[in-house]
Amino acid sequence: MGAEHFASHEIHMTVPFHDLDPLQIVWHGNYLKYFDRARFAIFNHCGVDLHEYSKTSGFLFPVTRTSTKHIRPLRYRDDFIVRATVREAHIRIVLDFEIRLAKCGTVTTRGRGEQVAVKYPGDELMLQIPADIENALTVPDAGDHDRA
Repeated sequence: MGAEHFASHEIHMTVPFHDLDPLQIVWHGNYLKYFDRARFAIFNHCGVDLHEYSKTSGFLFPVTRTSTKHIRPLRYRDDFIVRATVREAHIRIVLDFEIRLAKCGTVTTRGRGEQVAVKYPGDELMLQIPADIENALTVPDAGDHDRA
């Protein structure tokens, strides 16, 4: 039996003018937006539509924690890549994010987001992620790290 690995997925983006702050760099709050775009891209890549899943299963997956390390600012029209990597998908879903410039690979930002499963209605915190979500985010074959 191969070692368990988790899915990774990348999206490409370009900094729009409206994401800048008065210093002409990306406003710090927009990095969470970039992470969220990558979060939904990796879920879709793994065949998981959390919106539809919540309607059919009654499970919601609120974000309970985020962190961001700003290394180098993004600027107007920077082309960049956001990579989302699942680090855990059993008790909670933990995603690591890395933003790097497309042209040279320089890492500009790292982050992490954590989500839990909550049964609705009643907002009952579940002590593990539903098995079908865990299985979708897990890559069983040790040779298939990217699923891209």
